[in-house]
Amino acid sequence: MKGRGCWETASVRSFCSSGCLSKFKKDDSGDDEDEAATSSDKSELQHTIKNLSLKLDALSTCNELIAKHGAALQRSLNELDGLKTPPESGEKLKVVNERATLFRITSNAMINACRDFLDLAETHSRKWQRALQYEHAQRLHLEETIEQLAKQHNSLERAFRNSTSGRPANPTKSFSEGSLLTSKGEDSEEDEDTEYFDAMEDSTSFITVITESKESSKAEDETESVSVDDWTATDNVLDSTSSELQAPPTIKRRSRIPDKPNYSLNLWSIMKNCIGRELSKIPMPVNFNEPLSMLQRLTEDLEYHHLLDKAVSCTSSMEQMCLVAAFSVSSYSTTVHRIAKPFNPMLGETFELDRLDDMGLRSLCEQVSHHPPSAAHHVSSKHGWSLWQEITIASKFRGKYLSIMPLGAIHLEFQASGNHYVWRKGTSTVHNIIVGKLWIDQTGDIEIVNHKTRDRCQLKFLPYSYFSKEAARKVTGVVSDSQGKAHYVLSGSWDEQMECAKVVQSGPSSPTLDGKQKTIYQTLPAKLLWKKYPLPENAENMYYFSELALTLNEQEEGVAPTDSRRRPDQRLMEKGHWDQANTEKQRLEEKQRLMRRRRLEASTRGGHFGGLEDAEKEAEVYSPLWFEKRLDPLTGETACMYKGGYWEAKEQQDWHMCPNIF
Repeated sequence: MKGRGCWETASVRSFCSSGCLSKFKKDDSGDDEDEAATSSDKSELQHTIKNLSLKLDALSTCNELIAKHGAALQRSLNELDGLKTPPESGEKLKVVNERATLFRITSNAMINACRDFLDLAETHSRKWQRALQYEHAQRLHLEETIEQLAKQHNSLERAFRNSTSGRPANPTKSFSEGSLLTSKGEDSEEDEDTEYFDAMEDSTSFITVITESKESSKAEDETESVSVDDWTATDNVLDSTSSELQAPPTIKRRSRIPDKPNYSLNLWSIMKNCIGRELSKIPMPVNFNEPLSMLQRLTEDLEYHHLLDKAVSCTSSMEQMCLVAAFSVSSYSTTVHRIAKPFNPMLGETFELDRLDDMGLRSLCEQVSHHPPSAAHHVSSKHGWSLWQEITIASKFRGKYLSIMPLGAIHLEFQASGNHYVWRKGTSTVHNIIVGKLWIDQTGDIEIVNHKTRDRCQLKFLPYSYFSKEAARKVTGVVSDSQGKAHYVLSGSWDEQMECAKVVQSGPSSPTLDGKQKTIYQTLPAKLLWKKYPLPENAENMYYFSELALTLNEQEEGVAPTDSRRRPDQRLMEKGHWDQANTEKQRLEEKQRLMRRRRLEASTRGGHFGGLEDAEKEAEVYSPLWFEKRLDPLTGETACMYKGGYWEAKEQQDWHMCPNIF
């Protein structure tokens, strides 16, 4: 019996060791979470059935051997039974003979049960396969139906808007809610896959009326007269005739990068298990990136630096505020087609933009925190202004859309006047994460404050809604003094242009049916503050990069070893080697995790941090190389500010202090 038990145990282990039974049960589950069966599923099922058949053949061979040796054993026992033996021995031989017979019967029954099991598995596997194929076909049909309904729905909505909204006959004398621009909704073709959503509130809180010169002279008070001739004069600082003039570059910059490869990858298959998680903590392949780091994207905000160069010459703080507001809006113009994710910088990674020759400025960014991701930025211009900020990116994936919230104050100071402006960025939302064409929108309110004069500019980024007659991506704003009196009205779109109009007179409107009131601003004709540069030729195949963006990752001599231009995975992606880039990206991330663990272990051994969380410990342990934490007296917050030394180190080519992060 002991020998029989060991044989049965060994047989069962042999049968299960191949994993065939477990694979079959896995197929039996129907794969509740993932997609329906594909051709690979079918081949795996056939392979499993084949393995089961081989095991059954092996069991049949074992059964034949058992039957053969069992018969020989019984013959031997019968021969022993014929011999003259003591009564006790005869009884024992009889018991052994019976057990041998039972063993042979049991082995035959096991083989028959295995054969029945295989037949049943083959029968039901075909039924399950047909059921999975049917469900797969039904799902594809449902997706096609939903897509057709969505397109029809959007077409009906556009037709409804076009039928209910009329364009004014004379836009220069018409009422316009928060805008001095004619609506472009009828001129621009919206993509059929575009997703619209309802406006969070009414479009704007004011109405503007454009006034001609004769009308303005009647409306103005004698003590606050405004000269239309002065406003329309060509030498006015807000005139845009020379706004885009730049010094010729001494270095020829590149005008193209390798075309983006056509790699297909399902975002939902990666993101579906990451809903609600911090975006920076989700491991993402480079297929969803663009070959620029977040530090380079932050530097790209300087593309329309000429607005600030021009603002230096303003004698009026109100006019200067208009240009600063236009600059703050222009930083979003590069995002309209740029739905790809920039690379998350490594801790200690830097990026410099040394363009004194043509742009008249120097810019330095450093990644000062990894969790949460935070970058410090400092810009100095030879024209007499400086800008600095520490931006922390907070982002959440919500299944249907992705929200990106840049946190932190942006400071801009003009040395000659001492005007110091502070504002914060709004929220960016990427829509159609699951189905449809990805598109991005900018929403929220931005308040720009001049802390010297207390002038303010209230900018409103309107969320796009198919219930609104307003154009997409619309921005409105009002520039007012410290007493709250409006001087300029701003209007435009964050992806095309901004205009400003001087306020002549203002007053409340009549209450509407719901009791709400809007302020009516009577203004002079609008002037163009800023207009977006056209994209380079073939931009759609180069990640929709602007001319400045194409030059940001261009290799340069003399930059720091930590510069984003030296990042290998980003460089491989730019060259089109995405598989190698993914491998290199994983290596860099693992290297960064190892360095982080070493810092935290060192801090734990020091015993200085008690029960702080890892992120807090790292913030205490890690010190940026070119920036330092200081208290911002204007905002009352602690932020990283440039402490100097970088450009001196570059001039001497002394980078011994830089960490090895790549």
